[in-house]
Amino acid sequence: MKETVFKKVDYNVSGLIQDIALGRIGLPDIQRPFVWKNAKVRDLFDSMYKGYPVGYLLFWASGVSEDHRAIGSDSKQLSPNLVIVDGQQRLTSLYAVIRGEPIVRANYKTELMRIAFNPLEEVFEVTSAAIERDRTFIPDISMLWQEDTDVFEVADNFLEGLQSTKEIPREKVKSIRNAISKLYQIQTFPLTALELSADISEEDVADVFVRINSQGESLNQADFILTLMSVFWDEGRKELEEFCSRSRKPSISEASPFNHFIKPNPDQLLRVSVGLAFKRARLRHVYSILRGKDLTTGEFSEEGRGEQFEKLKIAQSKVLDLSNWHGFMQCVRQAGYRTGRMINSNNALLYSYTLYLIGKTEFQIKNRTLRAVIAQWLFMSLVTGRYTGSPESAMESDLAMLRDVRTTEDFVSRLQH
Repeated sequence: MKETVFKKVDYNVSGLIQDIALGRIGLPDIQRPFVWKNAKVRDLFDSMYKGYPVGYLLFWASGVSEDHRAIGSDSKQLSPNLVIVDGQQRLTSLYAVIRGEPIVRANYKTELMRIAFNPLEEVFEVTSAAIERDRTFIPDISMLWQEDTDVFEVADNFLEGLQSTKEIPREKVKSIRNAISKLYQIQTFPLTALELSADISEEDVADVFVRINSQGESLNQADFILTLMSVFWDEGRKELEEFCSRSRKPSISEASPFNHFIKPNPDQLLRVSVGLAFKRARLRHVYSILRGKDLTTGEFSEEGRGEQFEKLKIAQSKVLDLSNWHGFMQCVRQAGYRTGRMINSNNALLYSYTLYLIGKTEFQIKNRTLRAVIAQWLFMSLVTGRYTGSPESAMESDLAMLRDVRTTEDFVSRLQH
């Protein structure tokens, strides 16, 4: 029998929340935008209150020792040595409600999730204006777990407010106190995690995820790299998210990445950064490189990880530079396009942006020449469907074509032929 690639570890809610707060477990602000409806968060707390099982968590050992702080994790006391693979939504729900922290939605707007509890009926609801006025509810259960909260005082205050509206029998007073105490004890609710070994590949992790995930969702290489950024360079991940958020609406008060061609997602801009930094389109090996793994020896190196992340940081600063971004949009207009509806491949747009950045930042090609050659390349890519079949393979070939280029003339010549 083959040796298992995981171990089972038992936690409770309080321990998990503490490990996340300290940084031992890397819970990104947005590994994926928070997609659960508030009603599902309500149901999660209801299940835990009733003592029902709420499923396994899946972690992956990051290969990083705990005595080093992660890049960009200044607010954390430890460096994350566990990355969340499955259970992101559950842990985000628990952390956000128990700590009273806002979450970020798919539209990049922040929201404070508020779950209410009726100790009289022992039911949970999503807080609404009506519930705010209803004395039978604690309108926001987050208050129970704040540092300065006295749970007995919460019960007394609740009963005082309720009794101001109607008389409460003595036996009901006792059951209300017990219900509030039971809710408070949710922090001791047991949770089980499967921790995958740091030695297995991201492909194996993805395979495990698909096999045990009841919804059959899939993970790709971009998911892993974005998660890695959240662990080791959280500011960089947040910069990507902020750029994407701002690209979705025009601004009259400040410069904005808003445009009429694309509303990019973080994984799309990540591919541009990776192409610029490492001259690669296939993300398979880039993930291992960013973990600080020597592809020859298979060993992890914190020094190597730092060096590779530095390359990514430099590249991303260029990708998110608004003068570069809007300079490329001029190329799109020069190619004859006026709206995103005219563009049938975002891959062609983003890979052309990668080539634009290489030409501008590495070969210092004059704007007029660069706009012309990139406009031609974009038009050709869209008309021929160059990046529609196997986009990574096509772009990998295009980047390989440029690896031995040394002069401006050679760069222009390669793209024109």
